[in-house]
Amino acid sequence: MQSDELRALQAPLKAQYREQPESARYTLTARGSLDLERIACRINTRDDRRVAGLHPATGGDGSLLCSGDMLLEALVACAGVTLASVATAISLPISHGTISAEGDLDFRGTLGVSRDVPVGFSDIRLHFDLQTEATDEQVAKLIQLTERYCVVFQTLNTRPNLSVTHTTTPANE
Repeated sequence: MQSDELRALQAPLKAQYREQPESARYTLTARGSLDLERIACRINTRDDRRVAGLHPATGGDGSLLCSGDMLLEALVACAGVTLASVATAISLPISHGTISAEGDLDFRGTLGVSRDVPVGFSDIRLHFDLQTEATDEQVAKLIQLTERYCVVFQTLNTRPNLSVTHTTTPANE
């Protein structure tokens, strides 16, 4: 896609969001169902169903997806799409690129082995490996804009308000 094509595609949306700010607000959802036999959760996606389960470090056999890996995959996907979009918008040529993310966590926290160990990632590193003739300054600007506009990166970076609710129904219904 060329810069002008992207601008043309997004122009009506940007205009609508400027004129009607409330129309820019969406609620994204993810749904899954428990698979209690395998201690897993089937994630419903648009194109298929993914099954997440225990990581081998918590007793899993490695055959199911790890939700921590999925979080990193979401970061890579969002950062990749954002970078490609920004590069296109500013006409910065990239001939090839890969994105990787890695995160450090101590499973003692999630397994309740030590109350002193936090649950979750302590560090996440996002890396872009780009083939481009762009200058260092242009690439720095590209990365800066990618960080700024990547939804998953900003969500992790700014910590959203989280809430948990639940409903129950009798097991025989």
